[in-house]
Amino acid sequence: MVDPPLTRRVIYRGLKVDLALQPVRLDDGTVADRELVLHRGAVALVPMVDDQHVCLVQNHRYAVDRTLLEVPAGTIDPGESPDQTAERELREETGYQAGRIRRIREWYVSPGVMNERMYLYLCEDLRPGPVRHQLDEQLQVVVVRWDEAVAMAEDGRIEDAKSLLALMICDRLRSRPR
Repeated sequence: MVDPPLTRRVIYRGLKVDLALQPVRLDDGTVADRELVLHRGAVALVPMVDDQHVCLVQNHRYAVDRTLLEVPAGTIDPGESPDQTAERELREETGYQAGRIRRIREWYVSPGVMNERMYLYLCEDLRPGPVRHQLDEQLQVVVVRWDEAVAMAEDGRIEDAKSLLALMICDRLRSRPR
C-alpha cells in the first residue's frame, strides 16, 4: 500500500512570499513539518552600459538595515514570465531599455527553506530612459567599470549573493574566447 501524499499547508499569505508547513515522512515512518517560504521567483540583471561599464544599484535592504550595492533585480509578478519581468525591472530600476536581453542561467536561491528560483539576464545595447522606482524602493543607479565591479565582488564590497553570482558568471562568460 502506498502512503497518500502529504499536503502542504499555507499558514501565512504575504505580498511577495507565503509561509507554509510541509509534512515530510522520515525514514522511521514518522512525519515532521518543514517550514517553507514560497516565492514566485525573481530576476537578476547585468546591464552593460557599454563593453567596459555595468549598471548597478545601491539598494536599502530593510532585512539587514543596510544599503547594499547590487545588480538590479525584482520579483516576478503574477501572470508574468521571467523574460517580461527582466524587461520591466530593467526599465523600473535603471531607466534603461535593452536592445538585447539574454537569459544566462537560473538557480535556486536557498533551497533548504525556500522555493525561489532566480533567473539571470545579460542586458546589452542599452538606451537610457526615465527611472520608475516603486514607492517602497530606495535605489540609486551607479555605473562602474566592469573590472571594478568584479573587484568589488571579490573583495567583499558587494555582499549580496545574487550579485556576486551574477557578476562572477558574467565575468567568466566575458573571458571566454568569442
